[in-house]
Amino acid sequence: MTQPPQQPPNPDEPSNTPPGAPNTPPAPPAGGFGAPQDPPPGGFGQPTPPPADPFGKQPQQPQQPPAAPQQPPAAPPQPPAAPQGAPAGGYGTPPPPAPGSYPTPPAPQPNGYGYPQAPQPGYGYPQGPGGQHGRPGMPQQAYGYPTQPMQPQYGAPQPGGSGGKKFSTQMQIIVAAAVAVVLIIGAGVIYSATSGDGGKDEASSSGSTGGEGKGGEGSGLAGGSEKVPANTKSKVAFQVPQPVVKDIVTVEGSWLTDKAYVKSGINEIIGYDRDKGTKLWSFPLPGEVCTTSRHVSKDDKTAIVFQETKPTKEKKYPACNQVGVIDLAAGKLLWSKSVTSATGGDRPVTFDEVTLSGTTVAAGGTSGGAAFKLADGAELWKPKTGADGCYDRGYAGGEALAVVRKCGTYDSPQLTVQALNPTTGAPLSSYQMPAGVEYAHIVSTKPLVVAADVGDTAGDGSGISDFFSIDAATGKLKVRIPADAEKYAGDCDSTEVEKCQNMAVGNNRLYLPTERHDGTSEYGDTNEVVAFDLDTGKLLGGRADAGDRHILTPLRMDGTSIIAYKEAPYDKGGQVVSIDGETFKQTTLMENPDDEAVRKAEKRFNIGSAELLYSDGQFYMAASSVHKPSTVTPDEKVYLVVAYGTD
Repeated sequence: MTQPPQQPPNPDEPSNTPPGAPNTPPAPPAGGFGAPQDPPPGGFGQPTPPPADPFGKQPQQPQQPPAAPQQPPAAPPQPPAAPQGAPAGGYGTPPPPAPGSYPTPPAPQPNGYGYPQAPQPGYGYPQGPGGQHGRPGMPQQAYGYPTQPMQPQYGAPQPGGSGGKKFSTQMQIIVAAAVAVVLIIGAGVIYSATSGDGGKDEASSSGSTGGEGKGGEGSGLAGGSEKVPANTKSKVAFQVPQPVVKDIVTVEGSWLTDKAYVKSGINEIIGYDRDKGTKLWSFPLPGEVCTTSRHVSKDDKTAIVFQETKPTKEKKYPACNQVGVIDLAAGKLLWSKSVTSATGGDRPVTFDEVTLSGTTVAAGGTSGGAAFKLADGAELWKPKTGADGCYDRGYAGGEALAVVRKCGTYDSPQLTVQALNPTTGAPLSSYQMPAGVEYAHIVSTKPLVVAADVGDTAGDGSGISDFFSIDAATGKLKVRIPADAEKYAGDCDSTEVEKCQNMAVGNNRLYLPTERHDGTSEYGDTNEVVAFDLDTGKLLGGRADAGDRHILTPLRMDGTSIIAYKEAPYDKGGQVVSIDGETFKQTTLMENPDDEAVRKAEKRFNIGSAELLYSDGQFYMAASSVHKPSTVTPDEKVYLVVAYGTD
């Protein structure tokens, strides 16, 4: 969970660029690579027992490397050197990896799991509203803030000061060949849905014996509601140009209904036709959007917080004290209001976060909070306050409602996580976080999973050193799972309660990506998605491999499967895949165009902060903030939204 460095001057520099490759593709032609409102024409073996710690250090066996091969051509300037990463080609069946590397986790057993691992503590991510057409779960984080830097373009630092040595180039080639053989024997980690009759997808629910589905027309994955398109090759459906602003402006929030893709704009909310991008409706807001809920009710309603007015010279930063509900189907602001603190006074409460659970909207911040009826905004309850100075820091919604309650002093805080009755606000259970936790992040409410940086030990700004799997009925801790920040790539906003990303929770498991590290190819990184059991904390056998020069990022659950975005190298378009939650088999749902202008637009979106939504063969990438045009490339086309669709 390494915090990337500050964004370089050129945010468009592609990742995984080999020597000799251009760092910056030519700017798109005037008008972009497709009309903003209309789609562009044509579109652009026997398993071996695992080590006690599958990511633990292994002793290196002496090797007599062959003669060094011919040197590759000179490389262009590279990013700042990172700590030495895992040895290239350290996956599959090559010789044991060097100390500090990522050894191969155990191969899955017939039931989809490897041998039991030593207990680890756990962590998760709220499941999106699975099985609901057109309403995939939004990524947990509010898509980052304007200062969030880009992902690093180099291998993640590895644990241990000594680290391992990289294989020679010739050894890498040998290892790559060995890995290719293993992948063929192992039934292909990366699945193509376009072969023959559309291909087969063997997906299974947790504990089942598996099922089989045909790709192509009407093909549904056994683990969820998403279907494999007849043709996974996508085209640009539409794009929305970034509005021109003079400063940084928050445009957080995007949602899907059966008919509309809805996006926050500059002091407004806009509904677009989800296929063509034509504007269906819009309505103004008194001020800028501050924060939004990722959750959507069954009748297409969601909650937002916005500023009371637009900025003025006298009041450059208006307060975020207005909470409201959007009817995404009707295209209107259903209601909005402010509240005063339960401790008294006439000043409206400033809200830091808002969430939705069932028919309850809950908003909170350091100055207070309140809960409202989703339908009409009637106030349901306010958090209790007392002489002890305790207050509700923030809420998390979804299938249940939970709160982080903060007591104590600034220098010695004491946090409690409570499951709440959404209608009354009464605590159903309480778990007291350990000492040394300044901020806690609820990453799932059902099951209840919390992330925290205990004693500021993560050291990377991710907000995560440990995960806590809690029994919401009793408030008892099931298991605490340590998460090495140098191994795993989850991330939570430093202070907010319900803004974590790069993970998914389902099947009573936490699905977590590893940090990017060296792959088997000469140039480029890779990573994997692994799973922890939320009852035992054990790292389960099996994993989903991104493949060389690709990076996997979980987006949400789809039934028992995980929908993930696969970041591609500089010369390829990205992909959307479905990962079977038990076998880790990948099914390709979408392959974006390799066209240079389209690739450039796709790679402008920082995966660590962009809003990514996939549903029914349509994929939407959107920014969560906009800023004034670059002085270096003022004429370059920059997009607020780029949408892709399959046939």
